[in-house]
Amino acid sequence: MKRLLILYCSMCCWMLPNLVVAQAHDSVMWDYTRKMFLGDALYQFDDRIRVSLPEFAEDSMQVPVSVDASAIDESIVKMITWADYNPIQHIFTYHPEPGMLPQVSITFKVQQSTPVRAAVLTESGQWLVGSGYVSAAGGGCTLPSESRMNDDWQSSLGQIRAGRFSSTDQPGADRYKFRIMHPMDSGLVANIPSFYLEQVELRSANGDLQVRLELSPAVSENPSISFDLLSSDQNYQLWVRDNDGNEFQRAL
Repeated sequence: MKRLLILYCSMCCWMLPNLVVAQAHDSVMWDYTRKMFLGDALYQFDDRIRVSLPEFAEDSMQVPVSVDASAIDESIVKMITWADYNPIQHIFTYHPEPGMLPQVSITFKVQQSTPVRAAVLTESGQWLVGSGYVSAAGGGCTLPSESRMNDDWQSSLGQIRAGRFSSTDQPGADRYKFRIMHPMDSGLVANIPSFYLEQVELRSANGDLQVRLELSPAVSENPSISFDLLSSDQNYQLWVRDNDGNEFQRAL
């Protein structure tokens, strides 16, 4: 009996990681979302693209995801991230300029347990796809934002809290982290239209574009975003716009 118990535990330990991999890759939505975001382009799954998520989303309205494609040995043109089983699949699209590292973290909402994809377009024109998986009780995309419960939520709209730190993952790089106060309404709640941040840009002091992020309503309320940039003494300006045309800026 004891031997059977040990054998059973060993099988479980072997099966669980493989089950997560299967959940990440074997999704009934994969063909649909792949065509939506990649069209008919050739692609391949690549473990060098790390999609880091919590095993279980304790708060389905605030789920952190980190995508790291720094192990790819050529320049990155674009990174698209989405959640297969979300009603709004797209999370963000990242356009790095030279000097920006292909490493982005953001908070988003999940409607149910789902694979999360990060597709990276390399300079040679190849699509490489990394996958992760998060378990969730769900409902994050169809719940009203907490901001709507406060009558004075507009007084803090667009406020940006930002910081610059030395990156622990990339020697010689700085990590820029910021939080933007915004309800990020998905449009899936009755009588509340979509109202969300749709574009984020980081520019140098002389106006050169360093990074551009396109966001969707799947990004969480008051989102936290971070990215890595090769260390520089330059001062940067963060510019953000929502789908109502409101613009917000902050010096970093």
